[in-house]
Amino acid sequence: MSGRDNRQLHLSLNLNGLGFHRAGWRHPSSQPDRVFSADYYLELARTAERGQLDAIFLADTPAFVLMPGRSVTLQAEPVSLLSALAVATTHIGLIGTISASYSEPYTVARQFAMLDHLSAGRAGVNVVTSAGDRVAQNFGRDSHFEHATRYERAADFLTVVTSLWDSWADDTIRADKATGVFADLESIVEINHVSEHFRVRGPLNIPRPPQGRPVLVQAGASPRGRDLAARWADAVYTGSSTLENGQAFCQDIRRRAAHAGRRADSVRVLPGLIPYVGSTEREARELRRELEDQPEPLDAMIEELGAILETDLGGLDPDQPMDPALFPDEATYGQSVSRLVRFRQYVHAESPTIAQFARWVRSNLGVVHWIATGTGEQIADQLETWFRAGAADGFNLLVPLLPKGLDDVVDQVIPELRRRGLFRTGYDGRTLRDHLGLERPAGRRSGAASAR
Repeated sequence: MSGRDNRQLHLSLNLNGLGFHRAGWRHPSSQPDRVFSADYYLELARTAERGQLDAIFLADTPAFVLMPGRSVTLQAEPVSLLSALAVATTHIGLIGTISASYSEPYTVARQFAMLDHLSAGRAGVNVVTSAGDRVAQNFGRDSHFEHATRYERAADFLTVVTSLWDSWADDTIRADKATGVFADLESIVEINHVSEHFRVRGPLNIPRPPQGRPVLVQAGASPRGRDLAARWADAVYTGSSTLENGQAFCQDIRRRAAHAGRRADSVRVLPGLIPYVGSTEREARELRRELEDQPEPLDAMIEELGAILETDLGGLDPDQPMDPALFPDEATYGQSVSRLVRFRQYVHAESPTIAQFARWVRSNLGVVHWIATGTGEQIADQLETWFRAGAADGFNLLVPLLPKGLDDVVDQVIPELRRRGLFRTGYDGRTLRDHLGLERPAGRRSGAASAR
């Protein structure tokens, strides 16, 4: 599509088995006993594809972390689940999360190249740097990498992965039965990457993916995270909680992309959206209240906030203002700097007490995302406002309650977006790059034996 007025929204589903509200599993419509059932995930994926969403996205952290006052969070392993969904769906994109801090680039390049082949070009990979010492302690380290080191490693990781995907020419496979030539071996090249973080000879042992490269996604909000996204990402997941935050983030990413030598509009910015949908506004608000009013002691919420901020808040008066000095230094913080940045923004804007801030963190799922509550028409109004104001290219849906919340979005919000010409009425292409309006990275042709 060409021209700003002809653009359409991009929507992905952040697929958490029980929904993104921590009390969602207690709702009468929830099905917690099916959280690791293949049939359950297939039903959700088919609903998302019925709504013609761009992609399913699986967030992930390779650690068991039980926060105070919080039930266990169960996360599906992305590559295994997305491989199963690849053969049960036909159009929807499949995006999985990997840690550049604790993964080998050759393994990741193989996994997502194969997923792209299995899905006929629908794979995407969300590259994160991970957060917290608990993750590090599962991979032979006592503590997590320092913030700058993680992003240096992540940039190096992406260099290796993309070079491996490019180590085969687009037309390497010949499969010519008459001549007996299966592949043009001269068009497969070693990458011979040597750096502080990785030594990888290559080439990959899987042909170049159908998309050339699977779609690359990034979600960092710190300056280093934004620089990484501007240099490498096709799409960025972010946590803009207000229209003004969204506009500022989009402008900043586009400026950084241009500075990195890319087109300013080459990155799709997709803020997280937590939708509470009802046939009436009252019904939507009652659903939100029903989930958020689940009893939880204030001291447990404050203990959880302290764990996030890596400081003890237990001896402080819950009714005193939240002191910005209680926030840790971003340079030495061991958890998600993106989340820390968004928490600082909220405290600066709202000046809450410790108790108010702890409750807000709990009700916002521990992150800073925009919450939209109302009918399909009301929510569509808000999405359109953000979209036309340049605060988003689309949204990453963090549905608080599954499967009900996804059905509500597909059956009530999406039809209204279609009525306004803001969302597709059918898939125009087959690949995830098609859905996002992204160009396929150019590849080599046989005879051009060069890795880059």
